[in-house]
Order: sequence, then C-alpha cells, then structure tokens
Amino acid sequence: MTQDKLNELGREVVELSRAVGRFILDERKTFKQSDVEIKAFNNFVSYVDKEAEIKFVNRLSVLLPESGFIAEEGTSTKKGDEYNWIIDPLDGTTNFVHNIPFFCTSVALMKGEELILGVIYEPNVDECYYSWNGIQAFRNEEVISVTSTPDLLSCLLATGFPYDDFERQDEYFDILKSFTHKTRGLRRLGSAALDLAYVACGKVDAFYEYGLNPWDVAAGAFIVKQAGGQVTDFRNTNEYVFGEEICASNQKVHQSMIKVIGDRLA
Repeated sequence: MTQDKLNELGREVVELSRAVGRFILDERKTFKQSDVEIKAFNNFVSYVDKEAEIKFVNRLSVLLPESGFIAEEGTSTKKGDEYNWIIDPLDGTTNFVHNIPFFCTSVALMKGEELILGVIYEPNVDECYYSWNGIQAFRNEEVISVTSTPDLLSCLLATGFPYDDFERQDEYFDILKSFTHKTRGLRRLGSAALDLAYVACGKVDAFYEYGLNPWDVAAGAFIVKQAGGQVTDFRNTNEYVFGEEICASNQKVHQSMIKVIGDRLA
C-alpha cells in the first residue's frame, strides 16, 4: 500500500469513527437497561455494539475489499491474506450501559503481523486519537506525545481489572498496592482503548492491565508507540496484541513498571 493510499484510508477511518461515535451517542439518549444482553459474567453487549460494528465492517469492506476482520461482536469472520481490521465498536460498554460518559470506538489495521493504523474516537468529548505509518500521532488536529516524566513517584497511572479472570487477582492487587505507594496515584476508568489514548497524549504516564483482547489494545498500542511511548507485555516482550496483557508507558518509567509487575505476574 502506498503512502498516499494509506493517508486516504486513514482519513476515511477517522471520519467513519466519528460517524459511528455519533450513532452511539444518539442511541444512548433512549437506551434502556432492558436492552442489555449478558455474554458472560460481567461481560455486557447490546444492539448498539452490534449495529456499530456492522457499520464499521460494511464501510471498511468497501474501503479495503481484500481485508478481513477480528471484531469483538463477530459480525464478520472473514480473514484477509494480508490486511485485517481489529475492531472494538464500543469499548467501555459497562460505562455506556450505566450512562457513564467514558467509552469509545477503536479500530486498528494489521498488515501481516504489523500494526500500521490506529483510530480511537471518544464521542462524549469529540476527541479523535489517530495515527498510521508515515505520520505522527494526533488528537483531532493536534500532534500528541507521551510525557517526559522521569520516575514513578511523579507518575499518574491507569489500570483496569479483569471482569472474569480472577486466577491472578491476589498478585494483581499486590501490584496495585505497590504502585499506590510508588506513584501519584492510579485511575480505573473502564476503557482500555481510552487508557492507551491517554498515555499517548500525556494525560496519564502509563497503563497496565491483563485479561485483555486484541480489540481492546491494538489501536491504542499503535498510537502510543507513534507518540513516542513504549509498549510490551508483562515479560517485556512484544506479545501484547494477542497475549492478553499490556504495559504502555512514556518509555522513561517502563522498566520500573515492568519490575513491579514482573516480580509478581511475569
């Protein structure tokens, strides 16, 4: 794919993400608890997630006909030989169903095993985070970058708690306790994709979580790296898209983060 083609594709995905985000906000106005379906323990879905994903799949299939999909709600299982979209149509569904205004759309594109594009749209505040190969990372029209915070004591962290994988719960809360003593604090906001976007733009210095899926992290991880950050799994390797765990930071505090996490979980 040429740079011009990728630039055009990226701009289309930004506009598509904004359109789907507007749909989600419109549906929130009349959304009822009876619209919630339970996929598994603490794992919710609704017609909004499904219809939003269909909108993404239909349009992306036109923009890049040879591509396949790794999509949370399974509205397409087509696999591409070279290109595959990784889609979370509504990251932060629990926030959405409880009318907490912290949720987003998340779309990434992989070429083979390489992420080459990421777009996250937070409709409640009209902020679109995006990047693709050949350009910098942006929030709307503004170039963004990770923080330059040099040590954990000056850091604000974001994290999340798995909703159904409790096997490592004790170790995870030990990490939480350790970071509580070593940092300015932690925030549990309820959307891994937005947590990563916040690392990319410097709202928080780092983010870590386990029990995640590719659609939770792919776009955000790519944007963090494009914004100058570092992304690994808990063992400090690159298996973070499909490895179910992630640590993303401003680079400067990454090894300190990995040390605390790895002593308990790696």
